[in-house]
Amino acid sequence: CSAIDACKSSNGGCSAKAECRRTTPGNRACVCSAGYTGDGIVCIEINPCLVNSGGCDRNAECTQTGPNQAVCNCLKGYSGDGKICTYISLCSQNNGGCSEFAICNDTELTERTCTCKPNYIGDGFKCRGNIFQELLRNSNTSKFYYHLEALSIRDITGPGPFTLFVPHTDVLKSDPRVTDWTAKGVMAQVLRYHMVGCANLLYKDLTAITNVTSLHGDLIHISYSQDSLVLNNKAEIILSDAVGTNGVIHVINQILVP
Repeated sequence: CSAIDACKSSNGGCSAKAECRRTTPGNRACVCSAGYTGDGIVCIEINPCLVNSGGCDRNAECTQTGPNQAVCNCLKGYSGDGKICTYISLCSQNNGGCSEFAICNDTELTERTCTCKPNYIGDGFKCRGNIFQELLRNSNTSKFYYHLEALSIRDITGPGPFTLFVPHTDVLKSDPRVTDWTAKGVMAQVLRYHMVGCANLLYKDLTAITNVTSLHGDLIHISYSQDSLVLNNKAEIILSDAVGTNGVIHVINQILVP
């Protein structure tokens, strides 16, 4: 007589995910394979994510990848290996995309607010200071700023409001009269002729008036035709409405002469 192998046929009636082990003649034991649980007849795949989130951080997602196998991935707004996830502050990198003159505040995951600092105005992504500061920050108007600095003209640093008609940087660099005015000591008068006090005049406001009085004391004549604003029948406004905390800047294509 020979012993009956209970595992010889159909894996001994054990699950396909189990190992059939001969015990005594004609008998066997069914043992679930690694990664599975059950009585051997029925073996179910173990999902480690169901117990303690698979050992993942509470700010991570556990994803089953196979029998008793899983990976941990940090949720959006967090970084790490999944076992340990750290909150990512949007404001910690590049000020959260806010203006350099703004305060970045983390609010919710992947959310933040940008608020302009005191003495600046804007939406937080673009913040503007007073018009004296803004002259320097814009290459179209920076030459005008340097002329003011050289002559220690500080009129437009006050509370205002002011309206500036600023000759484009290229114009101030190329007009030979600038050197002559500087030598004769009249450049300050020319610069002040481009400034208007006690008024914050946007482009649309200028279309409704015919003249304004400059800080120099002389009138600036304003005309509007063919969708263009022209000062003293010569200088056209080519860029407009650069608003600061204490006024507005318009760029013109010629120098105004009092």
